[in-house]
Amino acid sequence: MENQIFLLILLFLVQYYSVSISAASSNETDQQALLAFKNLVTSPSHLLATNWTTNTSFCSWFGVACSPKRQRVVALALPDMQLQGTISPSLANLSFLSVLNLGNNSFHGGIPYGLGHLPRLRVIDIQNNQLEGSIPTSLFQNQKVQKISLAYNSLSGPLLLDEGNIVSNLEFLGISHNKISGHIPSSICQLTELKVLSISFNMITGDLPKNIGCLSKLEGFYVGENPITGTIPTSLANISRLQNLFCGNNRLMGKIPLEIGKLSNLRELNFAQNYNLIGEIPEDIFNISSLETINFSSNKLSHRILTSTGLHLPNLKHLHLSDNQLEGEIPLYITNASKLEALDLAGNFLTGTIPNNLGNLRELRSLLLHHNHLTNEPREHELRFFNSLVDCRMLHYLLLGSNLLNGVLPNSIGNLSSTIEILYIGDAHLNGLIPPGIGNMSGLTTLVLQFNNLMGNIPPEIGKLRQLQGLFLPNNKFQGHIPEAVCHLSNLVQLSLGDNELVGLIPSCIGNLSMLQQLYLGSNRFSSKFPSSLWKMRGLLFLNMSQNSIEGEVPSDIGGLKAIVELYLYGNHFSGTIPSRFGQLSNLQILDLSNNSFSGAIPLSFANLISLEFLNLSLNALSGTIPKSLEKLAYLKAINVSFNNLEGEIPSGGVFANSTLQSFLGNNGLCGMHILEILVCPVTNPAQQSKSKELVLKIVIPTVTSSLLILLLVSTWIMKRKKKGTSKDVEYVPEIKTHQLISYHEIQRATSNFDGSNLIGAGSSGSVYKGTLSIGTVVAIKVLDLENEQVCKRFDTECKVMRNVRHRNLVPVITTCSSDYIRAFVLEYMSNGSLENWLYGEDCHLNLLQRVTVMLDAAMAIEYLHHCNETPIVHCDLKPSNILLDEDMVAHVGDFGISKILAVSKSMAHTKTLGTLGYIAPEYGSDGIVSTSGDVYSYGIMLMEVLTKRRPTDEEICNENLDLRKWITQSFSGSMLEVVDANLFPEEEQITSKSEICIVSMVELALDCTMEIPESRITIKDVVKRLNKIKNTFLEM
Repeated sequence: MENQIFLLILLFLVQYYSVSISAASSNETDQQALLAFKNLVTSPSHLLATNWTTNTSFCSWFGVACSPKRQRVVALALPDMQLQGTISPSLANLSFLSVLNLGNNSFHGGIPYGLGHLPRLRVIDIQNNQLEGSIPTSLFQNQKVQKISLAYNSLSGPLLLDEGNIVSNLEFLGISHNKISGHIPSSICQLTELKVLSISFNMITGDLPKNIGCLSKLEGFYVGENPITGTIPTSLANISRLQNLFCGNNRLMGKIPLEIGKLSNLRELNFAQNYNLIGEIPEDIFNISSLETINFSSNKLSHRILTSTGLHLPNLKHLHLSDNQLEGEIPLYITNASKLEALDLAGNFLTGTIPNNLGNLRELRSLLLHHNHLTNEPREHELRFFNSLVDCRMLHYLLLGSNLLNGVLPNSIGNLSSTIEILYIGDAHLNGLIPPGIGNMSGLTTLVLQFNNLMGNIPPEIGKLRQLQGLFLPNNKFQGHIPEAVCHLSNLVQLSLGDNELVGLIPSCIGNLSMLQQLYLGSNRFSSKFPSSLWKMRGLLFLNMSQNSIEGEVPSDIGGLKAIVELYLYGNHFSGTIPSRFGQLSNLQILDLSNNSFSGAIPLSFANLISLEFLNLSLNALSGTIPKSLEKLAYLKAINVSFNNLEGEIPSGGVFANSTLQSFLGNNGLCGMHILEILVCPVTNPAQQSKSKELVLKIVIPTVTSSLLILLLVSTWIMKRKKKGTSKDVEYVPEIKTHQLISYHEIQRATSNFDGSNLIGAGSSGSVYKGTLSIGTVVAIKVLDLENEQVCKRFDTECKVMRNVRHRNLVPVITTCSSDYIRAFVLEYMSNGSLENWLYGEDCHLNLLQRVTVMLDAAMAIEYLHHCNETPIVHCDLKPSNILLDEDMVAHVGDFGISKILAVSKSMAHTKTLGTLGYIAPEYGSDGIVSTSGDVYSYGIMLMEVLTKRRPTDEEICNENLDLRKWITQSFSGSMLEVVDANLFPEEEQITSKSEICIVSMVELALDCTMEIPESRITIKDVVKRLNKIKNTFLEM
């Protein structure tokens, strides 16, 4: 008996210790898996390095959650930590893991395949990183996984692999904003539990599956912003739970199925910007009572909006039907949608009158009816519908222009809500006067009444609109003087009064409008001298004073127009010489001084107008020769010096190589060989001279004589047309293109209330949205994260920098918004994305010449920051993602969030704000020293990256204990072609010795930029010179 008891005790002890040993072994597996993950990750805060130590239980580590009994890892949550590195495959050893959240970091590389084999995994969230490769099929074969969130990465490949082998209880699949390609497979029907399918902003092609209705539990279907073709499947109507349907900006065509009207739970219905949807909108859609948003804008839909009586949309907030082919009248019962906030019917063929009952829409914020055929009520003089709109006390945007209103603005317009920011009634056949009540619209930021038949004086009450930033009154019949009350508009950015009948002096107080950037006063009857204060407006970008009767000389103060981009002074009575200080206007792109009485020589300083694209000096009394130095103006596309008293040889290089006779007519002393109709210049050799004379007598003179008769007639006709037409083309400036203040509500509207479909980028400091301003300008809107105090400081820094700089190779900031709700920049939209996208994006290739050109553009921008301001500006964060390319592939440097403006007497400063790892100079990272040489170092690293397509943090390079510079140096002794990017040359292109010399020269330049000691580095001025020389050599091949 005692033996039996002893054996039982022994057996119990053996089992107990075996379980303990097993548990200890399993815990050690979890710990080792986490440590392996940690070894591949870095972060600015070094949190994991300091917190994840073996001195404490891994269950107490930051971001780790364990089960209470077994002490096994069940959750790993490290979002928003600025983590960098790759995701270790060791995480697949966390066999109890249920939740993995690594969102909003900077992980790169692929998603470990083994994650899909974790038996208890329910949630995987790795959105907003830099992951590449395909989505592991194992994730779709795991029955436990319910949520997969991989949006905002660079994942590629088809949507689902191994189509016949999907076994899943997946409820949420979010893979938007990636590079997923291929078509949507029919096997998607096997995801029977799916509630949200978000695959927008990818490269998915093909048709929407006809059987998409098989996803019967779907509540959100987001497939927009893909090149998907075909028609809208009728089976969508089978998804009775569907609430959000986003198919905007696809390539769908055909009619909208009637069955869509059966989706009784819909809240959002968006088929905007497909451009080829036709037919009429099914009436049943207007009776889905749950709908909040209907958007069919930018298609080819026709017929009336509603043919039957009635509309039952009690929850509708947004109705967007703009840019279609809709006909008929605006139905009176549109006001049944009493919660409507945005009504956009612009750009159709609507007729009839604007309803007098729109005032019942008490929550209306945006009323866009412009570009239709709407009229005034028969036999009515005033536009009475304004009386009803007085009740819309939340209205912000009222756009009624480009219609046939044919009426008079009532004085009751002054009773409209003071919340209205934009009032656009241009090109609407308005008559009569501007009523004085306009002065009560105190919230106005933009007032557009251009291209009407308004007359009388500009009312002084305009001066009460203290928030006004844009005043557009051109192409009317206004008379009298410009009221000095205009000078009270201290926020004014754009003032356009051209093509009227205004007379007298231009008020000198306009020069005190420090925010003014665009001033258009052309085609009026202004006389006397131009106010000297206007020549000193440092912030002015566009000035048009053409076709008036202004007299006197242009003073040397013209150099005060530091920022001027376009200057039109043609068709006046200016006299005297052209001041040499014109050469200080380095941003000037268009200069037209034609049809005046200027005399003297063309200033040699014009050679300093490095941004100049168009130059017109015709119809003056200029003498002397055409400066040969104008050949070197790289961006100059057209020049006209006709009808002056110029003499000597016409230069043959640069812009002159493609110029024609019309540019030089009426100058008897000009000669040159490259333009056939111009006399050949005299030669000194007597034999050659006699032959030349003989040639002139026999061939050239008869040709020139006959050609001149014809060309003089043609050019006279052209000049008359130009005088009539040029001004109108220039004066019509409805878009907001420059630093115009903007409200939070305008940004909300432009981005559709920050809709995810408009998001084009996101990072630790905030998000970037694509937006469309109310006047149609497409922009990029950078919205900063207000919860991040450091980011708010960056906003102030960037504002300070951008207020002082303007250059063709800097990203133009159109405007900013700063309030309790938002800090945002409105930027010019760069349609070709970043240099980083072109280096690492799929199907994006830059050849050698393109890369040289882009890097030269970037160098010129940095040269401007370092050397062309009163105090040097250091960018501090140069990298490919901050180099953006416009539609012409011209590079622009952006993101000045951590820039530093050096003191006048200092060549360096200190900072605690680091740039980006891999690009920062050694002295910047160790001691926080900021100097222009630090930017040169970053530029050099970027130049290496552009040539090799290797990031400075490339894993292969770092594993060899090298940095990019050392890796390049090691390779420099061998063949450079072995380390440069293979896509530098197309397969069919022969690699020449000049190509190799070009590459070697650029590598040498990059190495000179990245010397370890700052004083040993070259300046950015030297970079520009050498890169220009390299480019010219390359172009000569």
